[in-house]
Amino acid sequence: MTKPKDKFTVEVCFTPVLYPHILTQSNFIVVIVDILRATTSICTALACGVKAIIPVATLDEAREMKKKGYLVASERDGIVMDFADFGNSPFNFMKPEVKGKTIAYSTTNGTKAIQAASNDSNVVIGSFLNLSALAIWLIQQQKNVVILSSGWKNKFNLEDSVFAGALTSILLKNSGFVTECDSAKAAMDLWKLARNNLMEYIEKASHRHRLKKLVLDDVLEYTFTVDSTDVIPILNNGMIIKA
Repeated sequence: MTKPKDKFTVEVCFTPVLYPHILTQSNFIVVIVDILRATTSICTALACGVKAIIPVATLDEAREMKKKGYLVASERDGIVMDFADFGNSPFNFMKPEVKGKTIAYSTTNGTKAIQAASNDSNVVIGSFLNLSALAIWLIQQQKNVVILSSGWKNKFNLEDSVFAGALTSILLKNSGFVTECDSAKAAMDLWKLARNNLMEYIEKASHRHRLKKLVLDDVLEYTFTVDSTDVIPILNNGMIIKA
């Protein structure tokens, strides 16, 4: 992406399948977003004392981590895998027995998005829980930003895109950032529609209703609580830890 001198760009990628086609080519940080529920859970886990999260893309990898003695959090389509210790609700990571532990983690969408960007040296985790802290941290890094939404099975989703708009809006209020990305502008338009009542807006989201059918939607109010933590989870040598 072209940019004015001394400005940093913001680009939004709505699904992992589009990530190989990003226009930002150098000096950038990737923000991974999976609001319902992986990145919300990762922020919760580190805020509650989990030592590290090891993201793995496939169930076979997750099973191998279980054999190696790790606690495993794993689900597909919202359903906890039979070999896993628990699923990916943020509430699972608030329990005292996970404090100080390293947990292997595999989900339908979020951990695949993390893996898609894992060859890039700067990968961080975003959620509404750490929105403002993340924005401040990104501004301090003085690098271009790519916001990668996990989506749903490589398709666009509303909740990740609304978050992308919220983060983009904050970054653009800082004079050091610009965007020429239509996806970023569309995400900001969605954020303008949603920001006054996130819970009402998110009723439109298909994954909200998937979770409701599975009786897993108790996490919604917590998920859309803005700025409940200042934790910045970063990917470091294959493990997600606090920055």
